[in-house]
Amino acid sequence: MKYVQGRGRILIISAMIIGLIVAGVVIAVTRAAGGPADKPIATTLDCAQNQPIATALSSGSSWAMCWRIDPYSGLTLENIHFTPVGRAPIMVLASLAIGQLEVPYDTGERTTEDITDHGFGGRNLQTLSGTECAGEILTTHVPNFGDGKVGGGEDRGVLCQAEVDTGIAYRAQSGGKVDVARGTALNLSTISKVGWYEYVNSYQFGADGSIRPALGATGDLSPEDYTDDPSQGRPIGPGDSHHAASHSHNAVWRLHWALGGRGGQRAEQYDADLTGDQGPKSPELTGELTPITEETTRKIENRRWWRIVNPAVLNEDRHPISYQIEIGDTDSYRFTDEARDHDDAPEPAYDIAFTEYAACELFATKNRSCPERSVMGYLRDQQALDDVVSWVAVGFHHVVRDEDQSPMDLHWQGFTLLPRDLTAQRPDLPEGRTKINGRPDESR
Repeated sequence: MKYVQGRGRILIISAMIIGLIVAGVVIAVTRAAGGPADKPIATTLDCAQNQPIATALSSGSSWAMCWRIDPYSGLTLENIHFTPVGRAPIMVLASLAIGQLEVPYDTGERTTEDITDHGFGGRNLQTLSGTECAGEILTTHVPNFGDGKVGGGEDRGVLCQAEVDTGIAYRAQSGGKVDVARGTALNLSTISKVGWYEYVNSYQFGADGSIRPALGATGDLSPEDYTDDPSQGRPIGPGDSHHAASHSHNAVWRLHWALGGRGGQRAEQYDADLTGDQGPKSPELTGELTPITEETTRKIENRRWWRIVNPAVLNEDRHPISYQIEIGDTDSYRFTDEARDHDDAPEPAYDIAFTEYAACELFATKNRSCPERSVMGYLRDQQALDDVVSWVAVGFHHVVRDEDQSPMDLHWQGFTLLPRDLTAQRPDLPEGRTKINGRPDESR
């Protein structure tokens, strides 16, 4: 392996690279048209505002990315690369950030769009202490308002970077030998206070290549949002006289894909269902992937998931690399603002949407920099998909408990991005299992 360093950059040249990377980075990315490439292609991880984050985890695999604080979205991650142990870096996402958070109350009296109307950056972004961050606190310049031209700003410690234990990564027993290991993940988080709520904006990058965006809510119940109608709230405090209004936390994340590089991205939907035939031991199912070729919205169903695939980049088994989008528990919803703009949209409008990238399309609703102001507007022209953006919507209907006072424990909502065929085998193969690839030899 050869290292060439100059002016704060490190050039890493190798067909198989494990990288800890600092200051602006030049890293190698393997691309393939008909199979795995022998030659790495150098690409620059150029971070405009802060030094890159680069961390090697328990498996030996590593993550590298840029980060900045947007006045509206707050923590914004860009140029996200995963380097499986012993392999070349793979670009995964061009950018990842929260695209809207709406909090409508069941009474119909109030709703807030916390990202576009208030923002997770600026003065709402909280300075962290060692209690909130068990890892390293990173400092950046945070404008008080917008870009800081009015109201100024200051350098503050706002990003928590921590390596966390994720429990058992794998365990397999064969021939009297147990292969077992624990895993770790890189966790990046910030805290923003908007009104009475305080939100933990978290992204977890696993040693297995997984990514888990999540939003945690804590703080206090709004003293302004109580109701006399018990069907729209729950009694809080002594007796049955004070009903805190139920409400929703409707979040959507914006994912701009660059799997193996910008462009050439494809979206697919997997569905499996019962065939109606009964096998000797259980009912038969059949499943298939269906291409999504144009901008569209989709909803969750049993045994359904989506993936982003780059058919031009293959793993060592000659399978195209992809990421699976898994939406877990969600109280599906329709944005209040979007309902006003698009009366013909169904309820709920979508759990995931796919749009073609446009630089001005930054927020799921109340997007003030485009002719169209919401996701439903972005996909009106049904462009063909190539430079794909996914909008992942996860809702949480908060029916208040006595235990929410005060302050309330964190409640979480989020989803998972799971590598699918990113590597031919798991990134951290135990000794003696390298040849187990495909159907095992029955004689063994």
